[in-house]
Amino acid sequence: MSKIWNRLFLEERPSIGLSFFRIFAAWTVGLHVIPSFFHLGDNYLHTAFKTLNTDFFPVWFVDLVQKSPDALVYFFVAAFCITWLFFLAGLFSQMSCILMTACCYYFYALNDFQIGTLSWDILLVTLFLMCITGYHGDYFSIDALRRGDLEAWRRPRPFFIQRLLQLQIASTFFFTGLYKITGPGNWITGNPIYYLMNYPVQGVTKNFLLKEWMAVHPHFCYIIGLLVVTTEMSMPFLLFDPRTRRGAIILGFCWHVLLILMLDVPAIFLFLFPAQLMLFIHPQRITDWIESKRRLNALAPRAKVIYDAGCGFCRSSIRAIQVMDLWGKLEYIPGPGDLKETRLELPGGRTYGGFFAFRHLSWNCPMLYPLIPVIYFPGAGIIGPLVYRWVARNRYLFPVFHTCADGRCRL
Repeated sequence: MSKIWNRLFLEERPSIGLSFFRIFAAWTVGLHVIPSFFHLGDNYLHTAFKTLNTDFFPVWFVDLVQKSPDALVYFFVAAFCITWLFFLAGLFSQMSCILMTACCYYFYALNDFQIGTLSWDILLVTLFLMCITGYHGDYFSIDALRRGDLEAWRRPRPFFIQRLLQLQIASTFFFTGLYKITGPGNWITGNPIYYLMNYPVQGVTKNFLLKEWMAVHPHFCYIIGLLVVTTEMSMPFLLFDPRTRRGAIILGFCWHVLLILMLDVPAIFLFLFPAQLMLFIHPQRITDWIESKRRLNALAPRAKVIYDAGCGFCRSSIRAIQVMDLWGKLEYIPGPGDLKETRLELPGGRTYGGFFAFRHLSWNCPMLYPLIPVIYFPGAGIIGPLVYRWVARNRYLFPVFHTCADGRCRL
């Protein structure tokens, strides 16, 4: 029994999947909460119509929150936005997650009318699990760059958080199916999908391709309803069985795509649940795949990054690029001390310098992919070099690197 417990929860595995999941959890939280800020007067200020969830919160806490002046509400809005950005980028990821989650609970206690849904309750549980771990910022994060750990993507970590997140989505599938056959509107004795197909356009259904056809074929709708219940209740067994896990993950993705196409569902179905299904992929398989790509790239011609070896700021910048170079596509060459800008030499012989070198090497670093639309935006080719040269001239002003105290970074 002890061996089974250790294997299920205490065994250490790489946390790269959890780091990737953090990004999707952050997007889901932002899409739930930030839209409610656009109408503060209707949602959270003293002018709002409010409903209070005293089943979720103790009465004394709800009473305390209701005494909040509008200035305090604005403070929590600002605090949420800042901590949410930090959590999304992975800057002080655990602390930012804790503070962001505290803001979420504050808004939930202030008024549950806008966000008091089942998906929101599920999301709060997910955030709680993320709060109690400090290594969802191991990779795909600014924390990884600050630490400069080249092995962060494969460093072993306790697996229990990933396992709890797996149990969460598996139980969500199972109990959703169980509720369909035990709660009101029984899917075995009734035909809820048929009635959904006959809802007006303003209802929960969208105008998808087969809606009108299904609206006049109740028997087909009934069969689909039975398949839905069977799929939901069998998903936990399919996901935890190694023989059916891959098919179950694909089935789960297709499931959520169909939900999004057919129904007006919250963002949790688009961002959180599909990413949570990916946590069922064994982390060691992910790291083995990455290592195989790194070995292949090590044997192939690679782009050369030439940098000023005498500049501490440059060395720290190159260290950050090495952390982001997940596939090992770049080769790093120390250059002469009078090198004015970092240069990128492609295998074909073409060379780029400064901002344009950074723009081209961003295609080789997955952590820089989100910046590609920005650095290729029209006009970036004019503004980018100016920003690069300003940073190069004032590199000693950036204390985050702590590498220019000797004055060798001054030009």
